[in-house]
Amino acid sequence: MTRARLPPLARASIATRLLMAALLVILVSLPLAGAGLAHHFRVSSTEAFDERLEALLKVVIAGIRHDDAMQRLTHERSLGDPRFEQVFSGWYWQISDGADTVLTSRSLWDQRLPVMSATHLEVRDVEGPRGMPLRLIERDIHLATLDAPLHVSVAVSRAALDDELDRFTRLLILSLLGLGAALLITLGLQIHWGLAPLRRLQAHLRAVENGEAERLDTHLPAELSRLAEAMNGVLERDRRLMERARHAAGNLAHALKTPLSVLTTLVDGFHEPQRRRMKAELKRLDDAVRHHLARASAAGDAGLNRPSHCHEVLAPVLEGLGRLAERRGIGLTHSLPAGMAVRLDPQDLQELVGNLLENALRWAATTVSLVGWAEPSGHWLLVEDDGPGMSEEQRQMAMSRGARLDEQLSGSGLGLAIVADLVALHGGRLTLGRSPLGGLAARVWLPARPLAGS
Repeated sequence: MTRARLPPLARASIATRLLMAALLVILVSLPLAGAGLAHHFRVSSTEAFDERLEALLKVVIAGIRHDDAMQRLTHERSLGDPRFEQVFSGWYWQISDGADTVLTSRSLWDQRLPVMSATHLEVRDVEGPRGMPLRLIERDIHLATLDAPLHVSVAVSRAALDDELDRFTRLLILSLLGLGAALLITLGLQIHWGLAPLRRLQAHLRAVENGEAERLDTHLPAELSRLAEAMNGVLERDRRLMERARHAAGNLAHALKTPLSVLTTLVDGFHEPQRRRMKAELKRLDDAVRHHLARASAAGDAGLNRPSHCHEVLAPVLEGLGRLAERRGIGLTHSLPAGMAVRLDPQDLQELVGNLLENALRWAATTVSLVGWAEPSGHWLLVEDDGPGMSEEQRQMAMSRGARLDEQLSGSGLGLAIVADLVALHGGRLTLGRSPLGGLAARVWLPARPLAGS
């Protein structure tokens, strides 16, 4: 049966699915958390920077004086930072009455800060001298000796604030990347540890499939232990049913053997053509019984057998058929790899190869060969002869139960049908074709893992 093709994600392992889910959570949650942290830090740092600007603004306001005699504004207090004295240093203050009266820090030189009426404290970003980005705080104040309000501004370069924000952003990104990698590794280890019982159960199933064990180990976590016990119960019940079926097949064979022998003997006393017709019907009955008994005896533990070594198992078959071939003047050759082992019951393997070789010897003129080879997916057995071969119609007929291609040759004609049943039972394939020797080529493929499907 061909397995339906599924999308890659549908065929992904449980570990892969869990890792992908964890990766998705990390990719969504960490950037959101990072964005929230970055925003909070930006707001906090900006507020702290603005509080420092407000303190400087208060110092500037505290130093403002109006000389009534000279009718001019003066500033009598130092801000305590030499950068206010360095030209275009990025640290500036300015006092303006909105007209011609303007006091500035030395650092502004001949430049001026933008003025905007502000009855309350205002903070904004502006562009200062030489295009420098500034953070500016400003407000209007009233002096008792003046009719018009004074506009006081303090501006400081944003470079320090921006550098601090950039430094925190880089550190945050690196930290989140490291945290994400650590979480992914930790989750991977957790998944690997958590799925270890499933891997053990899979290994036990493979051992049962390969015939290396008869039961699943139940020393597993509670959930899997109950599953293993249930599967062991199914395996045990199937074994009992198979054994009972085999015993029933054997009992049926013994029960039918004697009546068939008696009927065959009684038929000899009949006159022609009744005797010939009765013998033909008894032969059909005997063939049908043999066919179904062979299938029943082979249907035991398909796929649960230990590997059968071809050299060891087939040695008696090749020896017996070799003597038969010598008496008929036929050369029987075989070539099997030394370590070739198929997952098939030894008796089934002997019956499979024996039927193919007997069929080949029955039709061969001078030569019969058996060749075997292994592939990663399974094993091949090839039986060829130099007989007359078969047409396509004859090959299909030979695969049918009870077919006889030549009534003058001995044999029931069940060999190839039984071989086909055995091969299909173990998930393999039997194909018939033309041999380079001139006769029939029977190719058998047996999978390395019968229960894995094909």
